[in-house]
Amino acid sequence: MGKKKDVKIILDTYGNYLGMEKGCIVLRDKKKNETRYPIVENLVSDVVLNSGNMISTGLLCYMGFWGIDVLVSTRYGRPVAVLKNLDDDLHVDTRVSQYRGLKNGKGCHMARAFVAGKILGQNKLLAKYGLETDESYVDKIYKEREHRLSLLRRRLLGLEGKFGRFYFKQVFRLFPEEIRPHYRSSYRAYDGVNNIFNLAYRILFWKCYKALLQAHLEPYLGYLHKMEFGRPSMVCDFMELYRHLIDGFLIEYCKDLKPSDFKAKNEKLSKSKVGKRVYLKDSITKDMVGKLFEYFQTKVYIPRVKRGLRQEIETLIDEEAFLMARYLRMKGESWIPRIALPESM
Repeated sequence: MGKKKDVKIILDTYGNYLGMEKGCIVLRDKKKNETRYPIVENLVSDVVLNSGNMISTGLLCYMGFWGIDVLVSTRYGRPVAVLKNLDDDLHVDTRVSQYRGLKNGKGCHMARAFVAGKILGQNKLLAKYGLETDESYVDKIYKEREHRLSLLRRRLLGLEGKFGRFYFKQVFRLFPEEIRPHYRSSYRAYDGVNNIFNLAYRILFWKCYKALLQAHLEPYLGYLHKMEFGRPSMVCDFMELYRHLIDGFLIEYCKDLKPSDFKAKNEKLSKSKVGKRVYLKDSITKDMVGKLFEYFQTKVYIPRVKRGLRQEIETLIDEEAFLMARYLRMKGESWIPRIALPESM
């Protein structure tokens, strides 16, 4: 049995160089210190490349050919691009089945499963911290018998939004009072904690995007979120299942944060309006992003498809995307997302 591909190269500072020399992947920092990873051992699974670093085109070609995941981020850790192998588009049958799901009822089943899985995970997190839960929403979701996806989507999102307000009202009580937001704000949030959530969710977005590509699914064709130009709606659907895991991570990470850990930035909000938005300081953002990548290696008690009684969060996301694609290709009678909390929580 070969060694597991578990080396993750994260270039989250600046001035680093990543290339290939004499049968090795070579990481050289700005002080000329080197780390070598022998290519023959094939241990590298991920590369995260923040702005301000360099990488050789030869290595990019190698990683694209062998399916090594490459994420390109801004200097603050916000994902902006991934390296995609052109052979990922060979599996047309999966994408055709995904389109058929809009009409054959599988899209409706999956839309229900996304919302029910999200709320189930959120209730598990609330119960973990001794907060009030509401199990009735999952029953309401599966009692909804609308078969027209456009109408079902509207009703499901209404239930999701109502539960979400109840959920975050509880969750935000666990954050330090001096930085605690009053409500959840996603797009262009002004307060620091909501912007932490937005950044962490963006990293989850990339993990889900990568998993869908590996499963040969179309990221822009979803069922719960309607299709719009520029919206990868299937990624938005799929990541709903794992938001509670990010919430749990941030509850623990933010316990010791203080107002002095944040900074305000003047930003142009429109042609005639400038406002202040609050972010974590750069050094703390870097620390948080690094710990979040480590968190994706945390174990959950969900059996792997082939063997093992538990697996890492990252592996679970990858497996779930393949199970979802299998269901769409008529190779599975049903699909029920597997929801759990990490062992360490």
